Amino acid sequence: MRRKARKLDEILEIPVELSTNNPKITIIGFERVLIENYKGILEYQEYFIRLNTYIGIININGFNLNLEEMTSDDLLITGKIESIDFEDLSEEDDAENLK
Repeated sequence: MRRKARKLDEILEIPVELSTNNPKITIIGFERVLIENYKGILEYQEYFIRLNTYIGIININGFNLNLEEMTSDDLLITGKIESIDFEDLSEEDDAENLK
């Protein structure tokens, strides 16, 4: 069933981030990051923001980080962005299964 839905999305040219829960990250220079399709904010500090998404966790590191604009689906972060890294949920699941 999912295969048919993907094929229909391709025919209608619907972007993947709209038809799935995958996050979309847009980096604008070194001072702005727009994240779409996030689930929630796990941690928020001036130098570190940790976001939960449907496929894993996004970590944003920098200085003077602010949650500039926020809706239920989109989040604009401003400040001096130093790095962005990801934690895959499937890696945690694999580690749990090995125990």
